[in-house]
Amino acid sequence: MDTKIEVIGIDHGWSQIKTSNHCFNTSLKELANAPAFYDNVLEFDGKYFAVGEERLEVLDSKVENENFYLLTMIAMAKELNSRGKTEADVVLAVGLPLTRFSAERKAFIDYLSKRERIVFSFEQKLYKIHIMSVSVYPQCYAAVANMIPSFGKKVLVIDVGSWTVDSMLIVNKKPDNSKCDTQNEGLIKCMRAINRVAVQLKNRKIDESDIQEYMTTGKTNLPKEFKEIMDQQIHEFVDRVYRYQTECGFNLDMMPVYFVGGGAIVMRNFGKYQQNNIHYVLDVKANAKGFETMARIALRSGR
Repeated sequence: MDTKIEVIGIDHGWSQIKTSNHCFNTSLKELANAPAFYDNVLEFDGKYFAVGEERLEVLDSKVENENFYLLTMIAMAKELNSRGKTEADVVLAVGLPLTRFSAERKAFIDYLSKRERIVFSFEQKLYKIHIMSVSVYPQCYAAVANMIPSFGKKVLVIDVGSWTVDSMLIVNKKPDNSKCDTQNEGLIKCMRAINRVAVQLKNRKIDESDIQEYMTTGKTNLPKEFKEIMDQQIHEFVDRVYRYQTECGFNLDMMPVYFVGGGAIVMRNFGKYQQNNIHYVLDVKANAKGFETMARIALRSGR
């Protein structure tokens, strides 16, 4: 492996973009003019884009427009800045759900590698990047990649994400493709359900940042009636995640279960199951770190 190559793992979530060292909102807004302040501002192709608080609307695919391409530039800039670099030969390591891996892999690679050389500024710092290659790995598996050697015969990994919940059975340290499933039941849909009920009962919406804070900390300064709405909907979401695993034929009492992804902390905070066989990987950057690890191994082995 060429030590000059920078391997950058990026987890492109619908709520947050994660690298091994950074996490920021999946939010992007084009500015009409040059900004007064350049914090979290990307300049590319004569245009200015700012990372904000309000997440992008979920689409059928992440390659439908330029948003995730621009967010990838920002992720690379943040990661390279942490490594003290502004110019680099980069191998991008990214992920997809296993059930959509074959169908979407090529399109995602083409999308992220459509420009071999990219020049842009982020926070008024110039970056020059050569995209050498793009490697795509299965989400879920990547989040536990560093734990695989210690796994026994069977382990169930459940990735609770912003838009989907991915379940993967790992047998003898390898994914069992016949026992992988994706449930269209992520945290964004839970937040939508909370606000649907809040509007019905109180004619008001709860800011998503307040919902996310409650999900991750279990604490809120909102009035009691709004806390009760959040409690009810989050518990129903958690119950649906567990129930779906049973419907897929997984016996959660009979094997180690690892919850990963941004929703792992929600499952821990609001789940009814607290058996010793259930574990929570609370590092939201675990998938990005796993993508990076697997890409480095592939480079060292010449693949």
